[in-house]
Amino acid sequence: MQGILYEEPSAWLFLLVSVIMGGWLAWMAGRAIAKTWRPIWQLIIYMLVLGLFVRFIHFALFEATLLTLHYYIVDVIVLMAFGFAGWRYNLTRQMTTQYRWLYERTGPFSWKARESAGKPV
Repeated sequence: MQGILYEEPSAWLFLLVSVIMGGWLAWMAGRAIAKTWRPIWQLIIYMLVLGLFVRFIHFALFEATLLTLHYYIVDVIVLMAFGFAGWRYNLTRQMTTQYRWLYERTGPFSWKARESAGKPV
């Protein structure tokens, strides 16, 4: 996978910077966007900017190439996966706690309307 996903000599460096550190930051950004009820397109913009910072960490600490489109795209894909997961998880949590009479959780990333939501009392 070296040369396709990462350019460092070890996959552990890619996992540390892009997946663990970058993934945590992306999850928290998705969480913040969900908690403030912002639209999903803002998450995309934030992940594109965060991808630049992740590339800089690779460059500054591990002597990777700074301006390379290939590895930037790989980093942004990883970040968007974590960001969208964090956004959806927290949005599901909000919908099922703030509107518990209308929605019930069906999984960590989804909800559905309650059976009694549409019936008059």
